[in-house]
Amino acid sequence: MALHASGASALDLMQAYEAALKNDPQYRAAIYANEAGAENRILGRSGLLPSLSASVSGSKNKSDITTTTTRHEDYTSKSTVLQLRQPVVNFDALARYKQGVLQSELASVAFLGEGQQVALRVLGAYVDLLFRQDQLDVAVRERDMFIERMKVNDRLFTKGEGTRTDMLETRARLDVAEAAVLEAQDAVASARTTLEGVIGGPVDQVAPLGAQFNLRKPETQSFDSWLQKAKENNFEIQSRRLGVDISQQEINKQRAGHYPRLDVVASLSNSKSESITTINQDYKTKSVGFQLNIPIYNGGAVSASTRQAVANRERAKAELQAETDKQTLELRKDYDQLVSSAARITALEKAVESGKLLVTATEQSIRGGVRINLDLLDAQRQLSVTLRDLAQARYTYILAYVKLRAAAGMLQRDDVREMAAYFR
Repeated sequence: MALHASGASALDLMQAYEAALKNDPQYRAAIYANEAGAENRILGRSGLLPSLSASVSGSKNKSDITTTTTRHEDYTSKSTVLQLRQPVVNFDALARYKQGVLQSELASVAFLGEGQQVALRVLGAYVDLLFRQDQLDVAVRERDMFIERMKVNDRLFTKGEGTRTDMLETRARLDVAEAAVLEAQDAVASARTTLEGVIGGPVDQVAPLGAQFNLRKPETQSFDSWLQKAKENNFEIQSRRLGVDISQQEINKQRAGHYPRLDVVASLSNSKSESITTINQDYKTKSVGFQLNIPIYNGGAVSASTRQAVANRERAKAELQAETDKQTLELRKDYDQLVSSAARITALEKAVESGKLLVTATEQSIRGGVRINLDLLDAQRQLSVTLRDLAQARYTYILAYVKLRAAAGMLQRDDVREMAAYFR
């Protein structure tokens, strides 16, 4: 209900984007994934910090002590221990800390990338709905043209100037046009459902492209310039790069199984009747010292897990290269599409002007008795097709520009607001 105060108001792009940020399930999942990933930094750091533990135990004991005689002892043992442990040399904990930091950064990068993806999903669904509506408009005009042609054929046949074959041929084409209208209507409904799924609410009407469309000039930047930005800032490439670094820390963590560990240990203990020889005796002990653990052999598990981690790092490197190649290819397509669609828009704008002139001339010819209504419908349909193609070229231009910004890791809310100005 918040999306539309009334059925008369159309949903604009910025409203759709704001709604998606609140309701898009993929984006909400990314928010929680980012929150969970941020904890990896603290989890990794915990291994380097002191740990404090306490234990309390108590037991009821019954003992039979036999020497020359048998003596029975019933006593209760109690013990409390407070222990503080501070790692001094711990290569495993150090690797876990570095890995936790990298995992937190990975979660943050993934969240930023998802923020761009929700903008692309909204814009893609929004313009797809508009294009389907344009397709429906063309289909309706073509159907109307055949309806008018049927009327002309009927008049000619009544006057004896037409044939039944002409009528049957026009009827067949009209039936096809009717089917095309139904298909176009289904496509509009499907596109509307897709947009509703992204923004999480009903969609009645969306704001169409405005009459004024000013081309930007990002194509003046060379492809190499865009590619350099993408390699530095693209969130998918950053994620893969962080994956390599995380894999390296996994190697360090597994190798630490061969290294010694040194801890400083301090404890405070209090025990009562701890054994048969200390019945009814209390002991309070304070101790400070170090504990050195030196691994010697673990059945080959450390070496095997290290080799496994090395293989996973090499796989991460290969995935990084594959992602870089993929993003480079997509960037090339978007860049070329941006440049070509700009030229196509200029050409189609001229074609629209010519089409408008043809419609005007046809209207004047009808008033002069030279043309008939069918000729006007045909001219109007052709103009409608050209307008649809022009709108599609503009949609392609907007999407290519936004994808370029996303590939370079630069797509932000202000870019969506700037694109929303095209739709009024």
